[in-house]
Amino acid sequence: MSEILITTTETVAGYRVTQTHGEVFGLTTRSRNMFSTMGQSFKTIIGGEIKGYSKLQRVARDAAIQNLKNEAQALGANAVIMMRFDSSSANIGDSVVAYGTAVTIEKEI
Repeated sequence: MSEILITTTETVAGYRVTQTHGEVFGLTTRSRNMFSTMGQSFKTIIGGEIKGYSKLQRVARDAAIQNLKNEAQALGANAVIMMRFDSSSANIGDSVVAYGTAVTIEKEI
């Protein structure tokens, strides 16, 4: 698999967009461990970072980005521009979507 460049910007310095493939999405939902959830609930009483949830969000974010890259590559793109995230939490876990525009870019001469 060739590397897919992901950027939150509309342009990539030194490159030009030669083809637009369309919108792409990377979706994932990660379930929470029941015992971890109970333990983390106690943390909300005293305050501070809930490390178990932060880790779950990082894992979900990374999976969403990988899924986004896979979808872009399937369309023949080598980059995704204007990438954004959206997320939601429910009792079952955390859902994350990464989305953007799949494009082909070439180095400017």
